[in-house]
Amino acid sequence: MQDILKKVYRRHKISRYIELIIGTLIISLSFNLFILPNNLVIGGVGGLSIIARLLFNIEPAIFIFIASLILLVISFIFLGKEKTKASIIGSLLFPLFVKLTSNIGTIISFEGSETILLVLFGGVFYGLGAGLVFKAGFTTGGTDILNQIVSKYLKVSIGNAMIIVDGIIVVWGAFFFGGLKFMYSIIVLYMISTLTDKVLLGISNSKAFYIITSKKEEVCDFVINELKHSITTINAKGAASGKSKNVLFAVVPTKEYFKFKTGIKEIDSDAFITVVDAYEVMGGE
Repeated sequence: MQDILKKVYRRHKISRYIELIIGTLIISLSFNLFILPNNLVIGGVGGLSIIARLLFNIEPAIFIFIASLILLVISFIFLGKEKTKASIIGSLLFPLFVKLTSNIGTIISFEGSETILLVLFGGVFYGLGAGLVFKAGFTTGGTDILNQIVSKYLKVSIGNAMIIVDGIIVVWGAFFFGGLKFMYSIIVLYMISTLTDKVLLGISNSKAFYIITSKKEEVCDFVINELKHSITTINAKGAASGKSKNVLFAVVPTKEYFKFKTGIKEIDSDAFITVVDAYEVMGGE
């Protein structure tokens, strides 16, 4: 079997790494300018680092680095080598950029600004950075790893796994920083979700693909064996031509949208693809 993803990644290697670096830098700037100074626990290892700073006076960059290394080991154990590889670079870049931009507040000051404005801008920039990272086929590691583990073993979607994992962290943050900070954190989470999904990836947690291709076997092999998703063949007939066709149908997490789309186009550049938002996915294996 030809490794489609490796072929795609080699072809777009430079642009992917540029998007990863820019996206992670934007996330780190947002964290140090808006999230950390206002103690907004928005989930992830970043949110945990804010709690750790309060409880143990640990520098956020150091906490994020240590937590990310631990989670990479957990990922290798529970998710395997291939899944872990996509998180390694982001897991190292995020704490590095958080450290390098830790003094940005002394250069760019928002002292006296309305908190709600800082919250909104924090969510916008964080979501933009996250969208670039996901678009490049990477993650910043951290609780993204826990999301995948929860999804795999509890048999829930990635979106629901994120609600479980990050929801626990956000509620924990409310316990330490109070209800007002909790409400601000919810606003930031909404902004991040909106910017990541609507602007860059769509507006739902999952995407439904309808594919008409002359290379059905290769596409099915790619989806099942490389992406580890199921795919369904639907018998159809062209209304004008009367010719029988096979329509392939698959639902994938929004974060894997670009990986899925570029992989199929690599197999068959003439494939007809329709993508719609899947607002809710229930049942199946």
